[in-house]
Amino acid sequence: MNARMELCFPLGSEMMTTVRLTTGGMCALAGLDLDTSEDCKVCVTESLLLLLHRGFREARVVFSEENGLRVAVKGEGERKEAQESAEDDISLALLGALAGEVAEEKREGVLVALSFRFESK
Repeated sequence: MNARMELCFPLGSEMMTTVRLTTGGMCALAGLDLDTSEDCKVCVTESLLLLLHRGFREARVVFSEENGLRVAVKGEGERKEAQESAEDDISLALLGALAGEVAEEKREGVLVALSFRFESK
């Protein structure tokens, strides 16, 4: 089965639990083991925090099951003032260490989207 799920939501801490639960469900559907699923949840959360720090008010997360799980996270909607953090470098390093095929999309020097992949074992 090639499942696909898309979430669009206001970007804020109150939605993080819902997104993490959905991520866990998609990881299970894609056949990822528990450790890999936890890594995926960390990457989704860190991606959303990066977009939040860049002032995005909304986000879209797309999960695609294809020999594992591909995740695309994109900032959407009107942006407020960016509040980049020193922790952003740590978030990017975590993504690079935990996920495969990490890609960043920037517009006018601002990070607007991230995508990454986790393979099932």
